[in-house]
Amino acid sequence: QVQLVESGGGLVQPGGSLRLSCAASGTIFSTHIMGWFRQAPGKQRELVTTFTSSGSTNYADSVKGRFTISRDNAKNTVYLQMNNLKPEDTAVYYCRAFPYVGSRVYWGQGTQVTVSS
Repeated sequence: QVQLVESGGGLVQPGGSLRLSCAASGTIFSTHIMGWFRQAPGKQRELVTTFTSSGSTNYADSVKGRFTISRDNAKNTVYLQMNNLKPEDTAVYYCRAFPYVGSRVYWGQGTQVTVSS
């Protein structure tokens, strides 16, 4: 089993920055696609960004140029650097680990990000 623990959420003003962390149990980056999802109240869960084992990244158009996903292999941690935050970014952010082999997808418990003045 893989456990994911998110941290770093909070309340920030529009235009501010925040860095989310996702600590994984064990070394999983070589066998899983890592990513971040978010879900705003009353809306469906949305894919924000992904990071493959080969280092390829993808971003949703809504966050492209503002968000950056990265990882620290030694710490088994994935980060989401969020810059120029907007009220529309307000949501619960979830870390995800999707295995290349197997059907089980792992999710963190989520961390709340609120962008408001």
